[in-house]
Amino acid sequence: MTLILLYAFIAVAAIQVIYFLFFGLFAFDKTKRSKPIDVPVSIIVCSKNEAENLKILIPELLQQAYKNYEIVLINDASSDETQDVIEDFQKENDNIKLVNVENNEAFWGNKKYALTLGIKAATNNYLVFTDADCVPASRSWLAEITQHFSSTKTIIIGYGAYAKKKYSFLNLLIRFETLMAAVQAFSYAKLGIPYTAVGRNLAYHRNEFYKVNGFVNHIKIRSGDDDLFIKDAATSKNTAICFSKNSFTISQPKTTFTSWFRQKRRHVSTSSHYKFIHKFLLGAFYSTQVLFWALAIFLVCTSLWIPALGIIGIRLLIQYFIIGFSASKLKEQDTLYLLPILELFLVIIHFGIFIANKISKPTHWK
Repeated sequence: MTLILLYAFIAVAAIQVIYFLFFGLFAFDKTKRSKPIDVPVSIIVCSKNEAENLKILIPELLQQAYKNYEIVLINDASSDETQDVIEDFQKENDNIKLVNVENNEAFWGNKKYALTLGIKAATNNYLVFTDADCVPASRSWLAEITQHFSSTKTIIIGYGAYAKKKYSFLNLLIRFETLMAAVQAFSYAKLGIPYTAVGRNLAYHRNEFYKVNGFVNHIKIRSGDDDLFIKDAATSKNTAICFSKNSFTISQPKTTFTSWFRQKRRHVSTSSHYKFIHKFLLGAFYSTQVLFWALAIFLVCTSLWIPALGIIGIRLLIQYFIIGFSASKLKEQDTLYLLPILELFLVIIHFGIFIANKISKPTHWK
């Protein structure tokens, strides 16, 4: 029986190695940048009770080194001073546009409804999206993102990083999870089957929005203004990735495990609506992760611990090599120090999220 489990372990490890080699599509990507284009751009930010965050974000957006852009700030029926903050900035800056969203009984609390109104109000066809609780990594963020637009590339997927905090295991865990999610998202996009993006760093041409009737296919699903839109609109021909350091957005990570767990429950809740090919490939990767670590822990406690350790070592070596190059690109190298431990924690946490979402629905947009 133990020998059979060893053979199963070899098969599972081989599948994992194949996945990591596939992730090399991003790790070793050397796509040349397009020549910068100077197209009029509308930055769109949806805000609900984000007065304090907007005081930080808006000045950063106003300092972007880009010639022709407007900032569309959506006040999604906020109960705090969000509208007042936007209006104060609007008085001093003529490139700020305010979109006030009233509570609508049919779409109450639905961010997609608010975003749709913002997109319709935007003056320009090239749209760049970010969130109120994050900031661009540099003044050239807008220029870096838009330079990937071309006559064929009309959807740009960017990287949404989290701020680093010293001596915090939770911070390492959050950033490692974000790194791995980005590696997968970028690799699938490079393969020609894009499946997800982060709404805090995403850009697309207005035509792509109308081609799929906006969010209509999933308007009743609270989350998914980013990944479910990508599911409908992104193809191998119209999608590009942007991962230069200056193109990042930076968000403040959750500071408690409970709040982060709730956040991840919301993010994962849309995955059941992905295309079959994506659900199969993502599910196979996670399933083999679970099996790899379960079999690894069991086999190192048996008489076959020597070959088991050898298999573990080979798999980890390849993983370190591929993820190491990816982490270097996304400036997350410090997450590699505890890679096996972080991965094992994530495997357990993702299983907990799966169970929790089966039992009850996660909370969504405030």
